[in-house]
Amino acid sequence: MDKFIEYKVTDHIGWITLKRYPSNAFSIEFLDDILNTLKTASKDKEVRAIILESDINKIFSAGLDLNLLVNKSGLEIREFLKRLYIDLWDVQYNMGKPTIASINGAARGGGMTLAISCDIIIASEKASFGYPEINLGLLPAIHFTHLPRIIGRYKAFDLLFSGRKFYSDEALMLGLISRKVLSTKIREKATEIAIDLSKKSSTSISLGRAAFLRTNDLDYRRGVANAVEDFCNAATTPDAQEGLKAFIEKREPYWNN
Repeated sequence: MDKFIEYKVTDHIGWITLKRYPSNAFSIEFLDDILNTLKTASKDKEVRAIILESDINKIFSAGLDLNLLVNKSGLEIREFLKRLYIDLWDVQYNMGKPTIASINGAARGGGMTLAISCDIIIASEKASFGYPEINLGLLPAIHFTHLPRIIGRYKAFDLLFSGRKFYSDEALMLGLISRKVLSTKIREKATEIAIDLSKKSSTSISLGRAAFLRTNDLDYRRGVANAVEDFCNAATTPDAQEGLKAFIEKREPYWNN
């Protein structure tokens, strides 16, 4: 499909494999490729379920390519956020087929956004999660909208404002993932779930999924405009630019406070 993405169909399952080395960090081009591949799978009449995975050992997605944010204007940042916050939501909302995120490594920031856009998340013992934006002087703004509804206000605040890393056992306990499986069995389990879904009435799945998303995700769309504004306001501050440069230069940031 593209140098950064492999797309194949087996037994009515559309496999979307991310392979932008070294960390599946999101550039605008890479996000466009992800969106276009999801649209292709949605229109593919042979496909009845979709699995999203990574080809990179120990990494699902590191989130944003920081070059998108360093010394960029709010308008430039909005172009990226439109794809990650709005276009991804629209594509998934209109998919008409169940999507499964298969996580066998690190998912951070925007990688969490991609995973949570799917209907089912399975993860191995090698998976880890986190919202590190606050450590860079940024805001995990879109996660303010949906994470408290998934795991509760106080647990969400802990994860979003500590920026700490956590693992599959905690993610499962919080209800942030659907199932935990052995890393050696994760593709087998993802295939098993997808095959089970593909055997059901495609009409019932499509109608039921649409009803489910209407019931549960409308607040997400209402919160997108605020999330974009909040992220851009933070990303263009001197502290955010210092945090990004410190991360790139592998040093501690010097905060202006």
